[in-house]
Amino acid sequence: MDFHWNRWNIEHLARHGVLPDEAEAAIRSSRRPFPRRIEEDKWLIWGRGRGERLLQVIFVLNDDDSVFVIHARPLTIREKRQMRRRQR
Repeated sequence: MDFHWNRWNIEHLARHGVLPDEAEAAIRSSRRPFPRRIEEDKWLIWGRGRGERLLQVIFVLNDDDSVFVIHARPLTIREKRQMRRRQR
């Protein structure tokens, strides 16, 4: 899986305290029911970044099938509970 990074998406993630390699790890580690389509061309995942940190990542697939991350943030406490319940 290839990722496309540019100044805009790197800076956008940084505002939420997320690094590109952490967003990549979260996408790679996501499990069902993710990825979930949220708009025609946008996908959402919940996955594990570094260590135990859980992230939400929103991305689009480029024409060359590379992943362009447009948003990433840590999960809220409520979202973490939901994710842990699903994994049981």
